[in-house]
Amino acid sequence: MHPSLKKQILSIASFSENEIEKIDACFEEEKFTAKEFLSSMGKTSNKIFFIVEGLARVYYLKDGKEITTYLSCDEGFIASYSSFINQSSSFENIQCIEDCQVLAIRYEKMQSLYTEIPNWERVGRILAEQNYLCMADRVLKLQMIPAKEKYLTFLASAPAKIIQRTPLIYIASFLGITPESLSRIRQSIS
Repeated sequence: MHPSLKKQILSIASFSENEIEKIDACFEEEKFTAKEFLSSMGKTSNKIFFIVEGLARVYYLKDGKEITTYLSCDEGFIASYSSFINQSSSFENIQCIEDCQVLAIRYEKMQSLYTEIPNWERVGRILAEQNYLCMADRVLKLQMIPAKEKYLTFLASAPAKIIQRTPLIYIASFLGITPESLSRIRQSIS
């Protein structure tokens, strides 16, 4: 098993070496290039991705405009969780911002591990809870916090790779502000 995936999984629950081997066998290594899609809107998302190396975003279209809802990089999970959990058509795209090396687990394998390894349910629950908390936090911040404070909070909490390598247009969209407003905020704090 890739060391960073093993570290993430073991930070959530305990597993025997035999269980780790079973879990490892359920993940497939995949590589994507910048701009390539891990998952597309309108299709059922049947994988959760663990980013070994790279940078990706989740976004949807509203009135022809891309709205970024999530950013993830090295040692992070990314998925269209609603589509994955419900096995329904996704309203989101997951796109690589830069080349990505990922480990992917299919829905069927995830379900199989829930049955075979009881502690694996904890991993699934924690991932779902983290996704929910991220979305709930984002919605509250979009509605209640001034733009400058949103950006400062983003700078304080996002991984350095996301801050440094994500195009500003995606960061602005993620924060729910215009690129022009983000540019003014960045000038005011530098």
